[in-house]
Amino acid sequence: MPAILQKKLSRIQRNPLLTAKAAGLRYVLDTALGFSRRKQGEKFHYFDADGKRCTDKETLQRIQQLVLPPAWEKVWICAEPNGHLQATGIDAKGRKQYRYHADWNNIRNQTKYYRLTQFAEALPLIRQRLEKDLKLEGFTYYKVLALAVRILEQTNIRVGNEVYKNLYGSFGLTTLQNKHVKVNGTKVKFQFKGKKGVAQALQLNSRQLARLIQQCREIPGKELFQYFDSEGARHSIGSGDVNQYLKEITDSDFTAKDFRTWAGSLTAFRVFRELGPVESESEAKKNILQAIDTVASNLGNTRAVCRKYYIHPAVLSAYEHGALFEFLKEKLESTEEKAWISAEEKMLKELLEEYVWE
Repeated sequence: MPAILQKKLSRIQRNPLLTAKAAGLRYVLDTALGFSRRKQGEKFHYFDADGKRCTDKETLQRIQQLVLPPAWEKVWICAEPNGHLQATGIDAKGRKQYRYHADWNNIRNQTKYYRLTQFAEALPLIRQRLEKDLKLEGFTYYKVLALAVRILEQTNIRVGNEVYKNLYGSFGLTTLQNKHVKVNGTKVKFQFKGKKGVAQALQLNSRQLARLIQQCREIPGKELFQYFDSEGARHSIGSGDVNQYLKEITDSDFTAKDFRTWAGSLTAFRVFRELGPVESESEAKKNILQAIDTVASNLGNTRAVCRKYYIHPAVLSAYEHGALFEFLKEKLESTEEKAWISAEEKMLKELLEEYVWE
């Protein structure tokens, strides 16, 4: 895959056609002509759009390398080896699944992590708006959204959605109910069934947030986050409201998930600073696993998921290659804590901007 200059990433990341082109791929849809899959006996065979069975060795090898689950139905496979989308299918739970070209995944990772640098740049703006909206009179739409985002930032909770609540009985930030929350003075505890049925127990300590959350609980209805419109009618908020709020503040497509990615990267960065430099490769690997496990515990994810999706590779690479503390030496003396972003966050932001990871 061609190397992508950082200055091009902001233009590429929002345009899938440009993304595919930058990766040397063709942007395709699964409505295009492709191969289908049929099971005959114990084996799968593949047929082109004309119903002719595929016997081409290279094509069959490419299909095998996609490792499509046997349970998938309505399988579509791209006819072109350089299509950005290589296959789709319906899994056993009726959900549509996708298999992308490896080069597409690589470039999307580059743009995803460039996005985190932009998110760090937007954090002061977000925090200023939250402080302003939390001071609004009454429980208006924006005040409740500001409260939800502030809780999101402090607890790293998943945003949640109605679909998962209705299908699986799992909850997240925007679907929390009064029964999931206990307020004791300045302390707030959240206990609920999260994604994949995993029990979640989160807490925060804030006089302001505890007071506002308790007032939310006193609003009639079982949902925690409700607001009153101009006519006095009650409404609950959803994940779409949170993401639209962030978009309005930043004029960018940031979502609640970006807070979790930032939190994961910051947590790993903090763990590495506490552990200090290492003397050997084995010690570095041990400490990296410790950092990833700390992130996994904070975010409620597995080690593998956190390493792949929630920790910027520059943080891991800088520590693994012994460059993190050389970088920090140059930054510590000149870094001053700012009102809307901490000194530690500022150092992480500069690391993401300047360090080229391997």
